[in-house]
Amino acid sequence: MYAYTHDRWVFPLPPHNRFPQEKYRLVRERVERLPGVEVREAPPIAWEDTLLVHDAEWIRRIRHGLLTRREEAALGLPWSPELAERTLHATSSTVAAARSALTDGVAAALGGGTHHAHRAVGRGYCLVNDVAVALALMRREGFIGKCLILDLDVHQGDGNADCLAADPDVLVVSIHGAQNYPFVRVPGDIDVDVPDRTGDDGYLAILDATLATLDAHGPFDLAFLLCGADPWEGDRLGRLSLTVDGLAERDRRAIGWIRDRGIPLAVTLAGGYGVPIETTADIQARSVALAAERG
Repeated sequence: MYAYTHDRWVFPLPPHNRFPQEKYRLVRERVERLPGVEVREAPPIAWEDTLLVHDAEWIRRIRHGLLTRREEAALGLPWSPELAERTLHATSSTVAAARSALTDGVAAALGGGTHHAHRAVGRGYCLVNDVAVALALMRREGFIGKCLILDLDVHQGDGNADCLAADPDVLVVSIHGAQNYPFVRVPGDIDVDVPDRTGDDGYLAILDATLATLDAHGPFDLAFLLCGADPWEGDRLGRLSLTVDGLAERDRRAIGWIRDRGIPLAVTLAGGYGVPIETTADIQARSVALAAERG
């Protein structure tokens, strides 16, 4: 299985910013030790590729450092040339993983899942919607199938909904914390609100019930799975109280549902802000390991 990384591209952050930049290196180091997984770097996408999904004015402001203070505040990141460059590399990891999934059955992006990026605005550390861009590029290359986006990050995938929920050939599913960010939601096709402190058993029951409804919307020719680590009980931004073992079982069930149906799978990692960050890296490397087992 191929896993695509972009952790060499870093950008300056002010002190105490909560974006876990070192997580991507830590995940890559763990994934490199997994049997049967080859870590690669993909060439960056072009700015013109983002225009298949995003508003041209938004991309112009990202590219040339024209974000307002309000836009930077919503993003949670200060603009820099390095941030703009990293965006192209991070998105390309998901593009490459999606292409590899169609060829090999399963692949992973060691990052991605930028599900708060809307067509014309960025929020919550997300500038460009990697899944939407990957799907648009593959369609340009001839892919005509139906796509499932299964988002298991603790935060609702408002950007995925904004970019893709109106597409009849995409099913946008988000299972997320009911009381968590974003506080103004963009409805997807299936949105499942999970109460705070639900824990492993309650969450897995909700996941199983949701998965049981998905066959009625298929069959699917490609799936993107956003394996956010932020439902973990030690995460600073999540409140669902899942254990490390509970998250592994979440991924095992979601990956199993997809692969049991022979659906090509591209895994992305989405959020994860735990203390210590090393545990978050462990959780997300295990997501990749579980996908590799079903390759």
